[in-house]
Amino acid sequence: QVQLVESGGALVQPGGSLRLSCAASGDLSRVYAWNWYRQSPGRQRELVAYIVGSTTDYADSVKGRFTISRDSAKNILYLQMVSLKDEDTAVYYCNVNAHTNPPRFWGQGTQVTVST
Repeated sequence: QVQLVESGGALVQPGGSLRLSCAASGDLSRVYAWNWYRQSPGRQRELVAYIVGSTTDYADSVKGRFTISRDSAKNILYLQMVSLKDEDTAVYYCNVNAHTNPPRFWGQGTQVTVST
């Protein structure tokens, strides 16, 4: 079993910055992808960013503004967000893919609200 706990969500003004953290624990030996998703009311959950091996990628909507990284020693996944926009308001979820049963694990989510 893998456990994921997000933190760092807050109310921030447009143009502001936040860093989200995801603390991972449990059996991580078969995890092969580390992901951030987000979901706003009335919208489908969308993949924001991911790490597979040494490769990172981002949704077009956040490219150039968000940076995903991982501290492998501490098992913490990060999402650095800058130049935040109103449309970035969402619950942000940490997620991993693993060669396990089940093959996917989710955190509880952390709320990011971008507003004046």
